[in-house]
Amino acid sequence: MRLFLAVLPPESAVQELDAAVRPLRMLPQGTGLRWTGLESWHLTLAFLGHVDAEQLAALEPRLAHIAHEHAAHRLRLAGAGRFGDRALWVGVSGDTLALRKLAEAAADAARRSGIGVDERPFRAHLTLARSGTARADLKALAGALADFQGEEWTAGTLCLMRSYLGAGPAHYEVVGEWPLTPES
Repeated sequence: MRLFLAVLPPESAVQELDAAVRPLRMLPQGTGLRWTGLESWHLTLAFLGHVDAEQLAALEPRLAHIAHEHAAHRLRLAGAGRFGDRALWVGVSGDTLALRKLAEAAADAARRSGIGVDERPFRAHLTLARSGTARADLKALAGALADFQGEEWTAGTLCLMRSYLGAGPAHYEVVGEWPLTPES
């Protein structure tokens, strides 16, 4: 299975972001992009790649332990940016230190389970669109979302996600979830 660890924003935050993004899809800069679907919007904590059943069996109790040791925290989708001319994203504000610590602990749990983890530095974001093979000028689109400030919400669950790749857009499925310790 191809897996990753994530936090999923609530439906209300997704709908709010969609209302801000929808007009951008119609702009000349947006028409050639591969826009991600609302049902796939998430904050990736760690990419795990291909995981076999034995590794998964070792990982799941570690994730339960991590969730118990990390408190739920308040976040909001806010601002925007781009990874060069390859991807457009919306950022995250709020208790991003707690989110970073959760991401680091989740990646460490995967490593201790014998799973290779993508070693790129963690950067809290939600990918909105990719340019595909053609390079795109995403600067104007990122600028249009720069002042976006979504509602505040509680990140309260660590999710283990399976990705299905192939023809068409990627599809994601929650295969495990663990509640974080409630906010105090």
